[in-house]
Order: sequence, then C-alpha cells, then structure tokens
Amino acid sequence: MGNLYSGAEIVFKCLEDQKVEHIFGYPGGAVLPIYDELKNHPSIKHILVRHEQGAGHAAEGYARSSGKPGVVLVTSGPGATNVVTALTDAYMDSVPLVCISGQVPTHLIGTDAFQECDTTGITRPCTKHNWLVKDINDLPRIMHEAFKVATTGRPGPVLVDIPKDIQFAKAKYFKPKKEKKLKEKSLNVFKQSDIDQLVDLMKKASKPIFYTGGGVINSGPKASELLRELVSITGFPITSTLQGLGAYPGDDNQFLGMLGMHGTYEANNAMHDCDLLINIGARFDDRITGKIDEFSPKSKKVHIDIDPSSINKIIKVDLSIVGDVSDVIRSTIKTLKKKNLNLEKSNKQKISKWWQQIQKWRTKQSLNFINSDVVIKPQYAVQRLYELTKNKETYITTEVGQHQMWAAQHYKFDEPNRWMTSGGLGTMGFGLPAAIGVQIAHPGKLVIDIAGEASVLMTMQEMSTAVQYKLPIKIFILNNEYMGMVRQWQELLHEKNYSESYTAALPDFVKLAEAYGCVGIRANKPSELDEKIKEMINIDRPVIFDCRVDKMENCYPMIPSGKAHNQMLLGPEDEKIISEEGKILV
Repeated sequence: MGNLYSGAEIVFKCLEDQKVEHIFGYPGGAVLPIYDELKNHPSIKHILVRHEQGAGHAAEGYARSSGKPGVVLVTSGPGATNVVTALTDAYMDSVPLVCISGQVPTHLIGTDAFQECDTTGITRPCTKHNWLVKDINDLPRIMHEAFKVATTGRPGPVLVDIPKDIQFAKAKYFKPKKEKKLKEKSLNVFKQSDIDQLVDLMKKASKPIFYTGGGVINSGPKASELLRELVSITGFPITSTLQGLGAYPGDDNQFLGMLGMHGTYEANNAMHDCDLLINIGARFDDRITGKIDEFSPKSKKVHIDIDPSSINKIIKVDLSIVGDVSDVIRSTIKTLKKKNLNLEKSNKQKISKWWQQIQKWRTKQSLNFINSDVVIKPQYAVQRLYELTKNKETYITTEVGQHQMWAAQHYKFDEPNRWMTSGGLGTMGFGLPAAIGVQIAHPGKLVIDIAGEASVLMTMQEMSTAVQYKLPIKIFILNNEYMGMVRQWQELLHEKNYSESYTAALPDFVKLAEAYGCVGIRANKPSELDEKIKEMINIDRPVIFDCRVDKMENCYPMIPSGKAHNQMLLGPEDEKIISEEGKILV
C-alpha cells in the first residue's frame, strides 16, 4: 500500500507539482489544517494580504504579468464571499486563477454553521468551473483538473471548496497525468479553408483594420511577435482595446491608439468607415461597439477567438475562426508567404487612400489637451511619468476611472504583460493589490499603480502587505478630490448634479504613507513634477505619491453613450446634449 497523505498535504503536493511558487491568502478556521502544513513546503511562499479581495487582485496581477496562474487561499463564509469581486474580475478579463477555499466540515454543510455559505453556488456564475470536494480520494484529481481548466482554452478563474474534515482525512496522492498539450483538436477548430477565406478578404480590402484585444496577450508572447509580423507584411492599420495594449508597440506609425469610448479619433473613425474589420482576440464589448446597429456598418467582419461562445454573441460576423490566436496568425502568415502575397507592397496602392484618410483624422490630435503652468493637468502627469520611466522595465497597473483612461491614452506600451487593468468589471481598488502581485512576479522591476484617490482607498490596507514583504511598489495618485468619472458623467448626463461624487474627507496621503511605514511624496505644481517623479523612482521602498491635479478636468475624446463611433466629442467645446437613451447606456 502506498503512502497516505492528509488533504492538507495533498493540496501542497498538487501545488508543488503544478510548479506554484507563490500563493496569496488569509487564514481562518476552515483552512487552518492547510496553514499548518505550509511550514513543510518552503518552495511555496505565502503572501499574507489584509483582505481577501486584495488576495484575488494580487493573484490577478501576478497572473496577468507572468502568464502563470495566480493562486488564492481563503477561509469559508466571508473569506470566500470577499474574493467574489476578484473572481468576477478575472472571469470577465480571462485571467487564470485557482482559488482554494475552506468549507465547514461535510456533516455541517447545509446547517447554517458558523462561517458557512454555499461557496460553489455563489461562485458558479463567476468562475469557469468550481468543485466541492466530498471525498478525499477525489482531491488530487480535482486539484490538477482545476489548474488545467484555469489555464487552457480561454483562461479564467476556478474554485475548489474543501471541507475541513477532508483536509484532515487521508488518501493516496496521484501526480497529474502527462497529457499532450491541448492544441490542434480541442482548441483549434479552424481549417485551412478559413485562413484562405481570410487571406482573400485581406487581398480585396481597400479600407482594412486590425482590431486586437486581450486574447493576443493571453495567447502568450509569441502571439504578440506574430501579430507584429502580420501587421508589417500587410501594411494595415491596427487598433487595440484597453486589455490588448502592449500586444503591438504603442509608438509605431501603424498603431492608431486605443479604440472605444475614450479611444482616439482616428481609431474610432477607422473602425466606423473600414470595409474589412479583423477582430483578433477581442469581445466586441459595449465600451467598444457603442451603438450596435451603427457599429462599423459597411465592413466585412472577421472574428478570431479561442472561445466559440464569444463569436456572434454581440456582433454578427462574416467569417469566424475558432482557435488559439498565435496558431491562427501563424497560419495566416504562412498562407500569405506561400501565395507570395506581400500585401504591404502589392496592396500599397489600393490602401494608400485609406492611409491618407487616417492621416487626416490624425491631424485632429484628439489626445491633445490645454496644459497649464499653474495646476498639474492629469494627462501631463501621465506623460511625464511615461517619459521618465519608458527606458526602464516598467509594469503599470491602474485603478478604475478617469486616471485609468488617461493612463491608457498617454502611457505607451511596447511589450505585452506590462499593462494590468480591470477592463470588463471595472473594479475600483484593483490597482494597488495587483501591483503587489506584479512585484512578487517581477522582483527588482519598477511597478507603478496609476491610481485615483477614490479608487485606491478601497484597498489601501494592502500597503501593509507591500511594507511587510518589502515590495517597492509606487502608488501614483492623480488626486482630483472627486470620483472623477462619476463626476464627469454627472456633468454630461445629469445636469451637473454632483451627487456624492466629491470626497470631502480625504486623508493626508503623505502622512498615511508614513503611518504605514513607507514614503509619502506630494506634488502641487507642474514645475516640481519631474524632480519628484525621479525621487519616487529612485526610492527602493513602497511609495504613495499624491499628485494634486486639476479638479474639473474631463477625459476626452469621448463617444457619447448611444452614439456611433463617428460622433465623438473631442473636448468641452464639443459637448452635445446626450439623449435619454444614451443616459441609460452609460
């Protein structure tokens, strides 16, 4: 008879076999046997957060920046419910997470026992899959299955709920079965005929555009390399969603910037007027499409995605290609070369008028803003941060709101996995714990959370985690004393009724930083910004930077809700009355 191991030991043996190095967690009664076992596994480092939501977002930051699954360990009841926001965030942005939750002993399930809740029931809608372990003999299989489900196909979060008696019970341990990588059959449904059809459409197009999303980044660094090659040999313009930034160099001439609600004038107009739209790994989310019946009305649409359920879900397409992004792009490049089609040369004439039109749109310089010598403009603050950090290996996280959009507009990313932001769920409080996860994954690298003062207060307690583990994260707060995006919408949609969007009792962030045992810096004037940013970068400790910016600055350009892509507001002088329908859609 082989060795018998307790449930807690099996959890760690699984984590070791899955090559897990870090877990983010918070102890509680229902997971104490697992925490007891932690000391026997020095290869796995536990990061103690201050709130389970923080554990989930830190694991997301770790996963988004490293490509490895993030692992979370929480107790039953409130421990599990506190992590639901992070699980939903990971689900919407396709981030691989494995959450291990404790549960009350099997015989108490359903009795409303202390710290009991129906964890699998609560998390079913916001995970790819979840399991309640009822038999110790199933635990090794379930644990390995959890990692497989989280990381294959379209990535996402999973949860394994382990009752306390199962953690004490004993069973044999089985290593994961060695399988051939899930590739051709399961994930790549596409055929060569699909690729031929795509190439044919590309050959005929006179106004083409690539529309890329987070799926390119999720496919791995190779996908970003292949995308660059494809864009180069086609000569087509390319735009990106919020999640896709970094898959293609942000300062390249073929890159039109981000598209969508706060995207550039040229990207949105090109999307509206194109005759061929090639969607690579994006969701056709409502922030991108705007008014669906007026979205890119004259184009043939192609959707390349690993998840067949995402195709024809929102926008009906002319050609769907189901497969891993890097495999689809590789096949497309191969076919173009085989047919000797260097579209950049052969189609140059055909798409030259298209590029001329794009250059006209570019002359609008839609990201321009009126700068000031007196008050720091938030856009200027992001630009200076970019200029002073672009030559370093920098990783950026954000919270959610105006600052997030300004960061996406004015910070240019040349590499994938350097930009971690909450897209689908739009979670305030995401950036600070995410920065902790990124710093754990990339020790010695520069990690900055571009934050808003309202958002960052939602998970500010995680500064204690940063201090405890000596993680030199930089929290760069664009402090306008408002919930900026809420205030902007109130101004444009609700007759300037600034109901509860002003924060009347903010802490002194410099003193707060000192109270946490880290460094506080404040900038009030544009003239002192550069020196203070350099100071922040050079400090090898956690920093909270209170950057006091213009309180009433709005984020432009902007597609008013309910309008098409070619009806953008470029600044305050452009403000039009937003329809009643539009007010509903925000």
